[in-house]
Amino acid sequence: MRWKTYGERQVYTNPWLNLCLIDVELPDGQRFDHHVVRLRHLAVAVVLNERREVLMLWRHRFITDAWAWELPMGLVEEGETPAATAAREVEEETGWRPGPMRPLIYAEPANGITDAEHHVFRADTATHIGPPTELNESDRIEWIPVDRIRGMIDRREIISGGSLVGLLYLLVDGVGGGVDGVDKGGGVDVVDRVGGVDVVDGVDVVDGVDRAL
Repeated sequence: MRWKTYGERQVYTNPWLNLCLIDVELPDGQRFDHHVVRLRHLAVAVVLNERREVLMLWRHRFITDAWAWELPMGLVEEGETPAATAAREVEEETGWRPGPMRPLIYAEPANGITDAEHHVFRADTATHIGPPTELNESDRIEWIPVDRIRGMIDRREIISGGSLVGLLYLLVDGVGGGVDGVDKGGGVDVVDRVGGVDVVDGVDVVDGVDRAL
């Protein structure tokens, strides 16, 4: 069954979101205004090292008054690709420059009320370049062993949707998993280069050129 729409009007807007009312008709004929929150897309980064550890931030979220571990993440800027955003956010929030990024999983976290999209990427290497430039993001930055992740989720030490989607998929896929044709031991074999973007077995990934955008 498909809901029909007949128009949309904006109720409130700012640089981060738009609150809209959409004229909707249900399959049984009911018709009403449905609230929809239109959000900028979110890019999330799962960054691993050779010791099977994930780069994470310990931070407080004031809306829910909760402390928890999160992956680096941020909103996609106008003219920026989600992969470039993920790489940029890692560097700004942690001081680590990730290696080539490749898509890990895509999610729509609450598509009954919002059009938000979560684009999660994976990098298997990172280089420390200095302290983070974003000073209001976290209290601690640590490399967390992958074998601790499941227990941390069970204890609600990891609760953000973007972080959970990426980490749970990582656990299902296997730390050494990934796209076919890529090194299963956690490294990345770059097999081609097109227009300044590394290509891993046909999947575009971000290198240092794109991170500077």
